[in-house]
Amino acid sequence: MADSLAGLPPRFLRTPEAARFLGLSDRTLEKHRTYGTGPGYRKLGGRVVYSIEDLQTWADRGAKNSTSDPGRGIVLPAKRQVDSRAAGPVRHR
Repeated sequence: MADSLAGLPPRFLRTPEAARFLGLSDRTLEKHRTYGTGPGYRKLGGRVVYSIEDLQTWADRGAKNSTSDPGRGIVLPAKRQVDSRAAGPVRHR
């Protein structure tokens, strides 16, 4: 069966399918997209789609073998990230 799919373009998933693929809720995946912490996506017309390869690559960044394993990378939570380098000093009034 893999040979019959060889000539086809990659399969793209809409947000609900992509969220199910990752084991996340639709809303969590939407938040990741908003904050820039999630997998890469594409806009085709007005539709947001994810390639299976991008979803798998993003999920693999969180792969670990033990709690002490630093892993390959970090999968950030679905929330706004603060860039401490860009933030100026905190001023109290």
